[in-house]
Amino acid sequence: MLPQNIDVDLNALPKMDFSIQRLGTPTLDSPLKEAIFVEDTERICYCADAARNQLFLKECKMMPAFLAAGPRRRIFHDPAWTRVGIVTCGGLCPGLNDVIKGLVNTLWYVYGVDNIFGIRYGYQGLNPAYKLSPMVLNPDVVDDIHSEGGSILGSSRGMQPTEEIVKTLDRLNINILFTIGGDGTQRGAHAIAQECQRRRVECSVVGIPKTIDNDLNFMDKTFGFETAVQAAANILSCAHNEANGAYNGLGLVRLMGRDSGFIAAYASLANSVANFCLIPEVPIRLEGPGGLLEAMEVRMARKHHAVMVVAEGAGQELLSGQRQTDKSGNVLHSDIGVYLKNRIREHFAAKKIDISVKYFDPSYEIRSLPANSYDSIFCLHLAQHAVHAAMAGMTDMVVGNWQGYFIYVPIAMATSSRRKIDPFGMLWQSVLLTTRQAKLMDGQCGPDSKATGI
Repeated sequence: MLPQNIDVDLNALPKMDFSIQRLGTPTLDSPLKEAIFVEDTERICYCADAARNQLFLKECKMMPAFLAAGPRRRIFHDPAWTRVGIVTCGGLCPGLNDVIKGLVNTLWYVYGVDNIFGIRYGYQGLNPAYKLSPMVLNPDVVDDIHSEGGSILGSSRGMQPTEEIVKTLDRLNINILFTIGGDGTQRGAHAIAQECQRRRVECSVVGIPKTIDNDLNFMDKTFGFETAVQAAANILSCAHNEANGAYNGLGLVRLMGRDSGFIAAYASLANSVANFCLIPEVPIRLEGPGGLLEAMEVRMARKHHAVMVVAEGAGQELLSGQRQTDKSGNVLHSDIGVYLKNRIREHFAAKKIDISVKYFDPSYEIRSLPANSYDSIFCLHLAQHAVHAAMAGMTDMVVGNWQGYFIYVPIAMATSSRRKIDPFGMLWQSVLLTTRQAKLMDGQCGPDSKATGI
């Protein structure tokens, strides 16, 4: 989203292409009889601020807006001749099975598509070298998978040779591919869509954005995030109980958040026992007056217990070592949780102050959970809108949610950069007001104490 305290870069707007690619002109009547159809003229404004929209119109002679999601009156793919592939990639996330079930049921019951295949273990399943047979999917197969965590299809990280993937799609006569995954998965989907176009393979490539960190661009929310926040908030209660149960007790909780601290921030708001919240967007200063270690001393002297939440990507500037990447190209961060645990113990030992540090790292426990009810509903909506787009012949796009509306976003835009917390925005200000850490930590909380009203 656009930060609310800076001017809009009007020069950047013409470079933002909101248009959605299509395989061709839809000529078939939709099998939906009583649906509320969406016209291609329906758009959702990029910016909700009326004054800024007037500025857009004045300076750029255009209103930047996304194509509204929903069923179309005419479709491109004939359901009787449609063969669908569904693939889940990257790390596990609550809601994967919900999306798979939503796709299968919408295709089968709404559009009458009965040739649906699950691609096993991510993009590896589309590379013949791995010899992985597709899984036949139907409503009976997916009937109760939403109650389970993980993905019935399995997953893997990293892209496979794009040419081999497209050859496999062509050989299997798959003309719709749904890619469920995060930034790396959708970049791969973009490459697949481009290669399909180059080879004149008529295949709609439609992404459903999956990132538990909630950091995909042009998305207010991605599935799995609410479940992760709910689970993390419960862990904070455990950390608080452990901290309270010892003299100078510290409950230190490391949460997901490679480049963005949304889970840490929202968990700290959902359960206001957190006294310190550390995120990648705000550098950490450990030493000296107003540093984290001194702030911990002050907190312990006053209350004799504390809860600290740290996102996995926070404080990387404190850690040395060569940065490596995983198979998806993501930087593998050093473990800030273990570093803080050891550094805090060393600091208090040097001061001859007793401290009891209880360390929590629930990342994999959270990732493998089934989705909660709110995420399940969100997953179903994403799946339905993805099917509507694919059947209408749209391609090289992902389904998103923006300003409360479901939208279609070109993959190139969605993967252009990562969404991050604005250190001077309302979300971070709310965290500072809740934790009250700005009273103890100078110069490393985003806005200063006067600016935040603390």
